[in-house]
Amino acid sequence: MDTKNIYLAGGCFWGTEKVFKLLKGVVDTTVGYANGYTQNPTYQEVCTDKTGHRETVKVTYDPQRITLEKVLTAYFMVIDPTIANRQGGDIGTQYQTGVYYENAEDLPVIEAFFNRERKRHDSFCVELLPLSCFWPAEEYHQDYLDKNPNGYCHVTRVEFEEVEKLNAE
Repeated sequence: MDTKNIYLAGGCFWGTEKVFKLLKGVVDTTVGYANGYTQNPTYQEVCTDKTGHRETVKVTYDPQRITLEKVLTAYFMVIDPTIANRQGGDIGTQYQTGVYYENAEDLPVIEAFFNRERKRHDSFCVELLPLSCFWPAEEYHQDYLDKNPNGYCHVTRVEFEEVEKLNAE
């Protein structure tokens, strides 16, 4: 199976990861820290706002089963693209939203999607950058909401249900 990766920062990575795990065609997710300037940061370091890292989900998907556009649709269903360094009750630079790509051939699809989204909002604060680095988060963060079903999440139950409906399309 040929898979592709896209890296999506959508606030706290616990709920963002769960969103992508709901999509048929997503074969793996890994939460971690992307595009900062320190090596192998810890959660505690990232929370200081001094590392430049974003809480990010590495989404590995099968492009034969799901399109990048559908992955981006799910992403934009659960973020507020109009605010910087915040999602829900989570505030700090680590919660900045962003799309980080490793394959330049994905950029035209992402840019077209971003252009459509920009037209829908008065302000637009989602980063779009090539991936410069990604460090997996500590094991206790991986699959957090599967291990802790009542854990905190800025993504609502209704949003999770709406994302699941994308599987029928």
